[in-house]
Amino acid sequence: MLEVEGSYPSRSIIPPAHYHPYQEEDFLIIKGQMTLRMDGKIMILRAGDSLHIPPNTPHSMWNNSGTEAIVNWKIQPALDTEYFFETTVGLAVDSKLKENGRPKLFESVLMVNRFSKVFRLSKPPYILQKIALVILTPLAYLLGYRPAYKKYFD
Repeated sequence: MLEVEGSYPSRSIIPPAHYHPYQEEDFLIIKGQMTLRMDGKIMILRAGDSLHIPPNTPHSMWNNSGTEAIVNWKIQPALDTEYFFETTVGLAVDSKLKENGRPKLFESVLMVNRFSKVFRLSKPPYILQKIALVILTPLAYLLGYRPAYKKYFD
C-alpha cells in the first residue's frame, strides 16, 4: 500500500480522466473540498468525506474551490506508483512540464508506457494508445527523453 497526504492549491489543474487497472484507491478529504468526475457524474467532496474507487474506474479529481484542500490518499497494491509520482513531481520541480502541468508529448509517451500498470488514460481506447506508443517510443528515446529519472527517486 502507498499512502500519501497531498495538498491541492485552489483552482488546481484538472487532471485527465484516468484509471488504475490493478489498484483500488481510498480518499479522505481532510481540509477543504475536492471536485470528482466519475461514472459520468460530478461530485463535490468536503472535509470528512471519504471515497473508494475500484480498479478500472475512470475518474479525475481536482480542487475547484478558492481555498487549499488536503487529501489523504491510499492506493493498494502500491506497485510502482511511488516512482510515477516522483518522476512527475521531479519534472515539475525542474520546470520541465507544460503550462497545463502535464509532461511534454514524448515524455508522456514514455511515462504512459512505463507506468501502464498503475496509470492509464481513459481516452483514446487502450489498444489505440498501445499502437501509438509502439510508433512514438523509439523517437522519444532518440530525442533524449526517458520514462523515469533516477535523480528523482528517494
